[in-house]
Amino acid sequence: MKNYDYQKHLIVTKSPLKMALAKLNELGVDSIIFVVDDNDKLLGSLTDGDVRRGLLAGLHVDNVVDEFVQAYPKFIQRGNYTIKEVIEYRENNYRILPVLDKEGVIVNIINFRFFKSYLPVDAVIMAGGRGERLKPLTDKVPKPLLNVGTKPIIEHNLDRLVSFGVDDFWITVRYLGDKIKSHIGNGNAKGINVKYIDEELPLGTIGALSLIDQFEHDYILVANSDVLTNLDYEQFFLEFINSDADFSVATIPYNVNIPYAILETSNGIIKNFAEKPTYTYFANAGIYLMKKSVCNNIPNGKFYNATDLLDDLIKGDYKVTSYPLRGYWLDIGKHDDYKKAQEDINYIKF
Repeated sequence: MKNYDYQKHLIVTKSPLKMALAKLNELGVDSIIFVVDDNDKLLGSLTDGDVRRGLLAGLHVDNVVDEFVQAYPKFIQRGNYTIKEVIEYRENNYRILPVLDKEGVIVNIINFRFFKSYLPVDAVIMAGGRGERLKPLTDKVPKPLLNVGTKPIIEHNLDRLVSFGVDDFWITVRYLGDKIKSHIGNGNAKGINVKYIDEELPLGTIGALSLIDQFEHDYILVANSDVLTNLDYEQFFLEFINSDADFSVATIPYNVNIPYAILETSNGIIKNFAEKPTYTYFANAGIYLMKKSVCNNIPNGKFYNATDLLDDLIKGDYKVTSYPLRGYWLDIGKHDDYKKAQEDINYIKF
């Protein structure tokens, strides 16, 4: 997913109205602009309707743009909003919203033609693994950079999260990490912020979070970089919030068909039986949501897997939930998985 150029929606205070009209015309269906000062601090918004109302009220086309603006436009404040606010804006047909920092400066613009949501989470992508089972493909290329279709596995993950408005990323790297850094860069090309965590020693599937102390949000999403999925991250987040969970695991339903009648017995006495039953179990999908405070349970700089954290949280009486993943999911761990991903990619609805 390419960077959405939000600068095209900005116009500096005291600009002529004619300049604003030219911008509105260029924006077409996205015709709203935001008036800012020299530091991009939001002063107001302007649409075609605002211009018409101003002219009808006696203003002239040669006036400056400030005389036509709506002074109190809707906005999202970075780090201080809820998903329910975002959904309410979207459902009330606010299609384009500026994102402001604490000083009121526009740092992004969300256009719901291109973004499904704007989730208040930091995303951590675990990309430090060796990819032993995919050798020799991973001898010179880190597994996250292996192409699935036209782009690397990790980029499918980034783009899916970006489409849900996630713009703060941390990528953990170790094996051939410089190649990952070189390919992804600082995220500017996608309109996101990307920082890297270098694992000098393997820290397991979640231990590297102990090295991060500057998360932007109160919620953290952790995902393995070798998972290919069209998970609805907004629904995942909503269920997490609505259940007041501390930690949630995306899970894959796994059915086991028993070809026999299964008997339920007690002291040799048959109490019940099921003819050729199917049992459903839930497998770990390698994608997690958590409150930032949960990171305090991760030992600093030590090998520690997500399953270790899961076990410790359950024993510690934290609320841990399962989110059954509805949609496509594939863990690209072996050559057969990689081949399947190449076959499936053209048919997955993202």
